[in-house]
Amino acid sequence: MAKSLSTTEKTRLKNHYGPWALVTGASSGIGRELAVQLAAAGLNLVLSARRQDELEHLASDVEKKHGIQTKVVAGDLSVPNTVQRLISETRGLDVGLLVPCAGFGTSGLFEKSNLEAEVNMLRLNCEAVLRLVHHFVPIFQKRKRSGIILMSSIVAFQGVPRSAHYAATKAWVQSLAEGLADELRAHRIDVLSAIPGPVESGFSERANMKMSLSNSPADVGVPILRALGRGSSVVPGGVGKLLVYSLRTVPRWAKVRIMKMVMGGMTAHQRG
Repeated sequence: MAKSLSTTEKTRLKNHYGPWALVTGASSGIGRELAVQLAAAGLNLVLSARRQDELEHLASDVEKKHGIQTKVVAGDLSVPNTVQRLISETRGLDVGLLVPCAGFGTSGLFEKSNLEAEVNMLRLNCEAVLRLVHHFVPIFQKRKRSGIILMSSIVAFQGVPRSAHYAATKAWVQSLAEGLADELRAHRIDVLSAIPGPVESGFSERANMKMSLSNSPADVGVPILRALGRGSSVVPGGVGKLLVYSLRTVPRWAKVRIMKMVMGGMTAHQRG
């Protein structure tokens, strides 16, 4: 799988969704990879994540390599005031692509979870996405063409024991993406649900999981951007495809049991 966009694809992305894109979670993982690929396509970037130093390093790098403009807005998007500050920083910029990648997961038995961590995850994975999408949809409706990429997951399609709440947040994102893709099509707003499997990033460490099989961010970034405007969903990366398509004909109750075994292996170290 090619890990860079063709010249034709770069031109398409810039013409359809430029001149500015907003990417959250841009300091690492899929968010960073998508930001790098969009910069290579010539889109200016608003970059958001918690780590200011990482964002500034990324901004400097893509500005030098690709001659684009960037704006760095650091902060924790699980805090509504931070979301509002990010929105305010985009005023006056012609943003045509929204890519809210910021998110994190938790794992382990729900009864033993930290409630504040679960609430923060809900705010980041769902509420921040809701606020950003709700703000930009009316703006995008006035443009000739715009796009929204929402980060779903292979865990969005069934309950997942030992990661029950995280899977529920991704089911929310998947459902939102499916509904908006139909609602906004007439306004030429392309909504894409990206459905990756396990990806090598800081996600597993924060979620306290050990993943033996995963894709790199570079494996999934290009397929996601290629799919934008060509469909309403994409399963990027070989690992994600293997897991999703192998379970396609399995009843939902059986998927829950299978995911229980998968998560049991990924969280076995938590049982000491």
